[in-house]
Amino acid sequence: MQMPSSKKAAAALPAAALLALASPMTATARSAGHHPAAPHSYGAAALRQDLVAVRQAGGGDVNVLARVDRADGPPLMARIGTRAAGSSQPVPWNAHFRVASTTKTFTATVVLQLAAEKRLSLDDTVEHWLPGVVDGNGNDGSRITVRDLLRQTSGLYDYVDDPEIQDRLINHFDEDRYDTTPAADLVAVAMRHRPLFVPRPGGTTRWAYSNTNYLVAGMIAEKAGGASWQDLVAHRVIAKLGLRNTSVPGLDPYLPEPYVRAYLTTADGGRLDVTEHSFQHTADSGVVSTAADLNTFFRALAGGRLLPAGQWREMRQTVERTDDPEDVAEMPAGTYGLGLRRIPLSCGGYYYTHEGDGAGVNTRPAVSADGRRAVTVSLTTTTAPPDLAVLNRATGTLIDDALCDRPSAGSRKR
Repeated sequence: MQMPSSKKAAAALPAAALLALASPMTATARSAGHHPAAPHSYGAAALRQDLVAVRQAGGGDVNVLARVDRADGPPLMARIGTRAAGSSQPVPWNAHFRVASTTKTFTATVVLQLAAEKRLSLDDTVEHWLPGVVDGNGNDGSRITVRDLLRQTSGLYDYVDDPEIQDRLINHFDEDRYDTTPAADLVAVAMRHRPLFVPRPGGTTRWAYSNTNYLVAGMIAEKAGGASWQDLVAHRVIAKLGLRNTSVPGLDPYLPEPYVRAYLTTADGGRLDVTEHSFQHTADSGVVSTAADLNTFFRALAGGRLLPAGQWREMRQTVERTDDPEDVAEMPAGTYGLGLRRIPLSCGGYYYTHEGDGAGVNTRPAVSADGRRAVTVSLTTTTAPPDLAVLNRATGTLIDDALCDRPSAGSRKR
């Protein structure tokens, strides 16, 4: 279950104050490995400076980690913060975290693999695979294709926006943190609501982000692939790439060691530890990973190691975002493909990404179009969720600097 986004703007601390904090809260960075580094404009100091800006954008009191992988040099890593409230231990370099909606790229990859094997077609309808599941209140599974699900053009109501689910997530998180609601039941919640629109063959393509799409896509993948979506991702992606620190824990609420504890502020001003929970156990949000593994995954995807050329082209066929003002406000640039956003680079070309926003955790991975460079930024909150529009500007700057291989924006201003 993908967590609802927050529009609350957090107070930002000056960058100078962040840099003055004592270790381990001081921004630290390193080049991993012992190989001589190729000459690069974007180095450890630039990454550290960009990460300070990300922490400031996150409200100042957040823990952040970033890793840049490149084909012609050792990885760069930077971190600010501690493993837990009151701890003096720094954020682990290999911290595990829930990737939230970045899971959608994993799920889309599996569906496209099944399409390449002719086990399903992107033009198959939902009704063909799941008779009667998408029906009622104006919903019509016979007019929604698998492609519509993956590229968010189905118009289906986002089950996370259901008032009862919102109440559970926002006001009763602690009581409901070990949620076991099956995907089919969450889809049924969405069916209580009218769709935003229904796709019309030959009509204008409309777009609106809905987590429901990926619940349905996961259910179709299970029928076509003959295994749970978790097992399909585990065998077809995780095992194939040797991602030793990536898993699909399902209803297991605990993270593998090491990890950073996540907190949110309650209505009475208290601090609630939201690290352990089972809310995110479905095909829209259920993967756990690390910055290193996410970079490996996205580089493998862009490098043609996970999909045949035809399916990789399909994944990169993007559409304009037309019916979701909230999404455009939070992430104003770019278009959306099959479980993948395409964002322009200031130095020319594009990069590919899919953000993840969960309970107390925000993930921003990205890969250059040629797969040679990848960067992942992981943020863990200690109080309120960040303003996503502000956070996306800061993480977008870091990603752009790293993939364009140039000094940080802060350095260029001086």
